[in-house]
Amino acid sequence: MTHAFATRAVHAGRHDFAKLGVHAPPLDLSSTYPTPDLVVAARSFDALVSGEPPVSESFVYSRLFNPTTDRFERALAELEGADDAAAFASGMATLTAVLLAAKQRGSHVVAVRPMYGTADHLLSSALLGLDVTWAGPDEIGAHMRTETALVVIETPANPTLRLIDIAAVVAQAGAVPVLVDSTFATPVLQRPLGLGASLVLHSATKFLGGHGDVLAGVVAGRHDLVAAIKHVRAATGSNLHPMASYLLHRGLPTLELRVLRAQATAERLAACLAAHPRVTRVHFPDRPGADPLGLLGRQMAGPGSVLAFELADGDSQAVPAFIRRLELITPAVSLGSTDTLIQPPAALTHRVLDAATRARTGITPGLMRMSVGLEEADDLWKDLERALASS
Repeated sequence: MTHAFATRAVHAGRHDFAKLGVHAPPLDLSSTYPTPDLVVAARSFDALVSGEPPVSESFVYSRLFNPTTDRFERALAELEGADDAAAFASGMATLTAVLLAAKQRGSHVVAVRPMYGTADHLLSSALLGLDVTWAGPDEIGAHMRTETALVVIETPANPTLRLIDIAAVVAQAGAVPVLVDSTFATPVLQRPLGLGASLVLHSATKFLGGHGDVLAGVVAGRHDLVAAIKHVRAATGSNLHPMASYLLHRGLPTLELRVLRAQATAERLAACLAAHPRVTRVHFPDRPGADPLGLLGRQMAGPGSVLAFELADGDSQAVPAFIRRLELITPAVSLGSTDTLIQPPAALTHRVLDAATRARTGITPGLMRMSVGLEEADDLWKDLERALASS
């Protein structure tokens, strides 16, 4: 029987609860596990190092396998329609492992801007020894090579909320795996694997965690690709701590409620901001002209709860003054929390990019990225209106 998303979010990852005789997700903090049967332990060790499940219940060492993390991974894989998932200590640790695993197939990556600033920096730098080609979403096919190992896109894109047609990118990539960073959308609003992508990545710090108290990342997708990524995790020790896994798994049942509530508020705030004289532009997928490909309703079930807007006088004095006058909205990086967060990407999350790249990708000095939380919409608008009027 196929259940609705909300039902699956409540029950996913509870496969062993009956056997354990528990109702709430258990937390296993063990760093190591007894190995009384060395033959089984050795077989399990080999399997885990290669990214495969443990043999019997011999977990050997928590860097290789942890039951609490495994439950969260199974749950997320089910919600994304994936074969498997791998959780990491952060979103950037996740992306690093994906790229290192891809490097075993080839040295070339095609990527589309804009994306999260540090992800852009990792791809642009020589840290991983990859040859990266930046391309427009309609130019990917022209840049594919025999050594191309991965295509990387983020949609909605950070911080301009640009939407990319996932199925069209997959068609251009051919046999090359496509990785979609779907952090802004979550599986509530978008499931890239159903559109042909091979891997979907989330900074789980954001909406999956949802409460501003977890640092984590997760990637889900095809079994062979995730196994290779888990092999990198086992070798590098970048796995997620079980306490974070526990919090993430505990938060999944409320994911849809949180996302849809925040989205409704974001839609209202986007309309209010668009009508304000001190705002020159609002970046939000459901605004007029923001979705020329008609992806809302076809690729995404809704516009989400992250928006961006540009201040009319967004200079080095106006932006800090605007931020200082906010009383309810929290000036902070990150997103997806229960409270509303705001920050200027050019000064913080995307300052690692050079000025020319920021300009080309629409990251202006006056651009403000806001992650709408669960507060009452009227209270948030009053806070924004006051800061806009006074700054």
